[in-house]
Amino acid sequence: MPALLLLLLLAAAPAPARAGDPYSYYDWEVSYISAQPLGVKQKVIGINGQFPGPPLNVTTNWNVVVNVRNALDEPLLLTWNGVQQRKTAWQDGVLGTNCAIPAGWNWTYTFQVKDQVGSFFYFPSTPLHRAAGGYGAITINNRDVIPIPFAFPDGDITLFIGDWYNRGHRELRSALDGGTLLGAPDGVLINGLGPYQYNESVVPPGIVYERINVEPGKTYRFRVHNVGVSTSLNFRIQNHNLLLVETEGSYTSQQNYTNLDIHVGQSYSFLVTMDQNASTDYYVVASARFVDAAVVDKLTGVAILHYSNSQGPASGPLPDPPNDQYDTAFSINQARSIRWNVTASGARPNPQGSFHYGDITVTDVFLLQSRAPELIDGKLRSTLNEISYIAPSTPLVLAQIFNVPGVFKLDFPNHPMNRLPKVDTSIINGTYKGFMEIIFQNNATNVQSYHLDGYAFFVVGMDYGLWTENSRGTYNKWDGVARSTIQVFPGAWTAILVFLDNAGIWNLRVQNLDTWYLGQEVYINVVNPEDSSTTLPDNAIFCGALSSLQKEQSHRFQYSKAAPVPQWGETISLLVLLACFALWSL
Repeated sequence: MPALLLLLLLAAAPAPARAGDPYSYYDWEVSYISAQPLGVKQKVIGINGQFPGPPLNVTTNWNVVVNVRNALDEPLLLTWNGVQQRKTAWQDGVLGTNCAIPAGWNWTYTFQVKDQVGSFFYFPSTPLHRAAGGYGAITINNRDVIPIPFAFPDGDITLFIGDWYNRGHRELRSALDGGTLLGAPDGVLINGLGPYQYNESVVPPGIVYERINVEPGKTYRFRVHNVGVSTSLNFRIQNHNLLLVETEGSYTSQQNYTNLDIHVGQSYSFLVTMDQNASTDYYVVASARFVDAAVVDKLTGVAILHYSNSQGPASGPLPDPPNDQYDTAFSINQARSIRWNVTASGARPNPQGSFHYGDITVTDVFLLQSRAPELIDGKLRSTLNEISYIAPSTPLVLAQIFNVPGVFKLDFPNHPMNRLPKVDTSIINGTYKGFMEIIFQNNATNVQSYHLDGYAFFVVGMDYGLWTENSRGTYNKWDGVARSTIQVFPGAWTAILVFLDNAGIWNLRVQNLDTWYLGQEVYINVVNPEDSSTTLPDNAIFCGALSSLQKEQSHRFQYSKAAPVPQWGETISLLVLLACFALWSL
């Protein structure tokens, strides 16, 4: 028996640890599933049968490997909203960087969450798929050696809020293709579920709602993401303060809010202490902002906060929203109040504020003007600087690697040209390690959110009217928060600064799905002159002008190769050791 035990122990001994950061593996199947969040049966996009999809929960610098099997009947891409994909633009998952995964195929994303912490989410970037679901949480935790700037919470709760249509994404696309705007949504979901029946005249019976179970006296971190189509939402919890601590990877100055406007594509973290007497449950509310009064009640999502010692169900009116439904002044002042915590450490030990962005000389300035959707050659389109982007059949990154001519032009104007609008594949030529100032001028009638892949940018100013060079006198050059999605109010402007130190071709888009679909996006090309090569992954899918390079169905139902997970070997070794001791005791 001892000899047998020795052999087993030798077999169970772990292999020498691989150098480098840990790997985290996920295996997902994206498919349609049946749901009826607002009481109307429809197809939604689920991942492994879940809607919302499963979370990615990792730690700074971990490597993430996600094998995606596309069981939809349309091409699919997933993008990782806010993950910077340092030097790996190929993994970004938008049509400018990747060929979409064909129906019935799989593709494996491999990327590192390099030097990042915070709350993000993933979603399908292919046209209007997010309107059908397919989204989920990305949580990047601090390494143990880097303290968080608040007491460790007793629990972690993720909430997805967003407007929702009972029409499917194909119907929404068809409407836009036919020149018809989408109109008001049918409701607001919280974690993929409809509203609690807080009012029988507004909410029909039988709607399944979200219930959040908590313990009295405990403090929870709520990570809230607006994953909707186009509606800004006001978030609040009845009788509870929201202590804002983080947004999209940056720790913020800690301030209490009774409610906060969260715009499309944005993510926030709050600490919420369960300090009420639990005489009843409490309402958790996400209600539409800046919409017609006639649809406000319909566009209100309601979940329930349930203390373990609660004495009864929630009742009575919902907690009040901001006073004026149409008042953007409240919202813009609230946005200005969100500041960077310059003394807190982020992903690295040094304080966030050690990067003095206000002292860096700007090298490039782009004033990007949007306006209401308009007809171009008889088709409804949206523009930036009178250009409506159209995605080429060959992704920009592929075209750049293989020198395919005529796919895109590096001639995007740095200011409005006051000319007739056109459809084009024109992109911005950025300067590697340059410091770019981007001003978003919103001449449309709705709030717009803009997102930049590959970076976090500094929000330095926002105000009403037309931006001028004198507007720079109002910029916050010290503690403007660094984030990746920012709102621009109608008839107003927002200014950001971004350090272009991440080589690649990066998507700059409006997060509102309708106008994004209609062409309100552009890409920024950032080339490192000392290393202009781009590593093409072994599992690349080819399309467009390079379709001939694709082996016939080489990815169909096959797993892309990836390295083994180190932790698995250790777990198996432990199990074998336990088995050995069991044998010894026989």
